[in-house]
Amino acid sequence: MEVFRIATSKYAKSLIASGASARWNRGGEFVLYTASTRSLATLELMVHVNAIKLLTNYKVMVISIEDNDNHIEKLLSRKLPKNWRGFQAYSKLQSIGSDWYRSNRSLVLKIPSAIITSEYNYIINTRHPDFLKSVKLVRTEDFYFDERILNLLKT
Repeated sequence: MEVFRIATSKYAKSLIASGASARWNRGGEFVLYTASTRSLATLELMVHVNAIKLLTNYKVMVISIEDNDNHIEKLLSRKLPKNWRGFQAYSKLQSIGSDWYRSNRSLVLKIPSAIITSEYNYIINTRHPDFLKSVKLVRTEDFYFDERILNLLKT
């Protein structure tokens, strides 16, 4: 399976997680947030970055995850708190993600996107025992933000 991540060129050369807290993990938990498509990865970046700079050199990271049903645990939106898409649910979602991370039940957690709930993001546990043998950075591709999209953000 291929998943996608958009990062500045400085951070697009390897599969290294910062350990910073986010919607599905607490600080000190080393996960990579990826998306099922390049377009979803673009939307995810747009809603999480305070200011997108036209001159910044972004790359699309194409990441391969070995096909193995045991590698992926899927969270269904109907099993999540009613307000899971909102900021007020972060602590509950971090608890769910942190439990998954610490348990090492699977290499990947498949979660619905809060932006487009019928599409999925994939969180990769970089400390899982299967990470090094089952997850590979296949290539990086050039990426830029179309100025028309950025103009929409200004209005």
